[in-house]
Amino acid sequence: MKQLRIGVLAGLFAVAGVLSWAGARLWDSFGTLPSVPVAAPIVLAVIAVALFATALSLRARLRAQRERRPGAKGVDPLLAARAVVFGQASALVASLVAGMYGGVGVFLGLDGLEASARRDQVIYAGTSVLAGACVVAAAFFMERVCKLPEDDEENGDGPDASRA
Repeated sequence: MKQLRIGVLAGLFAVAGVLSWAGARLWDSFGTLPSVPVAAPIVLAVIAVALFATALSLRARLRAQRERRPGAKGVDPLLAARAVVFGQASALVASLVAGMYGGVGVFLGLDGLEASARRDQVIYAGTSVLAGACVVAAAFFMERVCKLPEDDEENGDGPDASRA
């Protein structure tokens, strides 16, 4: 399984932002632009919290298993793999959604913030971008928690890499 790359996520964010800004500009010239939903940052924040809580739970269980504590509940490898895949998928979608709301927020901010409704829309878009960044951070944390020690050796970063 390949690891998340910040460059890919940043690229998705940038492309989605530019396309969303251009689409918002075009849509606004033909009529009224749809509003940024209040639920957008809330949903992204809930996903970030779920990812972070799962990663903390897995980290505690893996630590107990490593330390061979009596009664330690092990972690099923398939469960850990599913958690990582969920984190990676969430990070990809969150970067696209955050880019989309970021582009709309930039358009609305540059268009003028005289109306309180526009200000609210910019705030919702900005908090959506922030919540999307939290989802990406939680996904990276999940990936770090579930990373196997052998993964370093396969990439050429392990202790034997300096001898080769």
